[in-house]
Amino acid sequence: MNLSLHTLKTWFSSNSALMKGAAAPMLVVAILSMMVLPLAPWVLDTFFTFNIAVALMVMMVAAYMLKPLDFAAFPAVLLLTTLMRLSLNVASTRVVLLEGHTGPGAAGAVIEAFGHFLIGGNFAVGLIVFSILVVINFVVVTKGAERIAEVSARFALDAMPGKQMAVDADLNAGLIDEKEAKRRRSEVSEEADFFGSMDGASKFVRGDAIAGILILLINIFGGFTVGVLQHGLTAAQAADSYILLAVGDALVAQIPGLLISVAAAMVVSRVGKENDLSDQIVTQMFISPKVLGITATIMGILGVIPGMPHTVFLGIAMILGYGAWVLAHKPEPVEPSTIAPAPTSDGEASWDDLQPVDQLGLELGYRLIPAVTALPCVELLWVKVKHSLANTWPSTQAASPPR
Repeated sequence: MNLSLHTLKTWFSSNSALMKGAAAPMLVVAILSMMVLPLAPWVLDTFFTFNIAVALMVMMVAAYMLKPLDFAAFPAVLLLTTLMRLSLNVASTRVVLLEGHTGPGAAGAVIEAFGHFLIGGNFAVGLIVFSILVVINFVVVTKGAERIAEVSARFALDAMPGKQMAVDADLNAGLIDEKEAKRRRSEVSEEADFFGSMDGASKFVRGDAIAGILILLINIFGGFTVGVLQHGLTAAQAADSYILLAVGDALVAQIPGLLISVAAAMVVSRVGKENDLSDQIVTQMFISPKVLGITATIMGILGVIPGMPHTVFLGIAMILGYGAWVLAHKPEPVEPSTIAPAPTSDGEASWDDLQPVDQLGLELGYRLIPAVTALPCVELLWVKVKHSLANTWPSTQAASPPR
């Protein structure tokens, strides 16, 4: 067993590049296969679960990225996830219409769970919940993300020449080298391309929401018709089987679609490049004790009004008040010393480094040293000469030769 695991690990390590390159084509082939080939219920369960996991991963990546270009593959991911959800809808519709008369478990355990556990087995409740999710996704999240993507793409294209000129100016001034200038130009171009792609990719999210509504209506009408006319079910039996399966199918596809829409909104609405979304929210919303204190006071006032749930309001007011007290008594950060550092030499000489030049100097040559030092009065005479020169010409200097 250990040998097999080691062999499998070695194979994955040696073929990681091949697997990365084949991931997207294999996903496209799987999507096309789901649209054409009939799938067993357990295969539908696997793909529905995988769809939810991918949607959660995409939303987490969008939440923890530092800048939009960190997730530059998002437009392509958005396209692939949308196609995967629509292909799952086609495959599940085929199974529901063919096997829906056999019971609620005909289309797999995932659809059955969404139809019974989440909405209590009541298709009317499921329709209402699905309608609310569609309104949230289509009217609120998708509409806002589409507008932000459109404006961001327009501004990115308008600012592109100015950013390119700024890079050229920094390069000509010597502030950056050629390699850094090339990287910045590439980043500016990639940013413009990314927001342009997001402007078009946001239409996928909008179209996915509309397709979800139409697929649900088709499943309800088609399932009711097939159950009554082909399988001889009563209207109540057809509604209990087909409509419940159709609503569960719509919900299991709509929830990942909502997660992807939220991820798209987070990607196009990111501002700043130093912290992720969680750090920005925590550091900016809980930075002032006044905000928490005022909020705690208002919640406390609401909590003492007769008829209000006192425990919940007063409990949240106490938590916010404690947070305000902690922030108010938080020690101030120690500021660094304001002493200016000594200027460092950059290796170039200035006029201050030059020594003053004497206007007149008197020196004895080396060959005169033996003749002069032989006389005992020479030292006293030399001292008098230096004093005389200093008094007559203060700017002069007389230096003794080295012995």
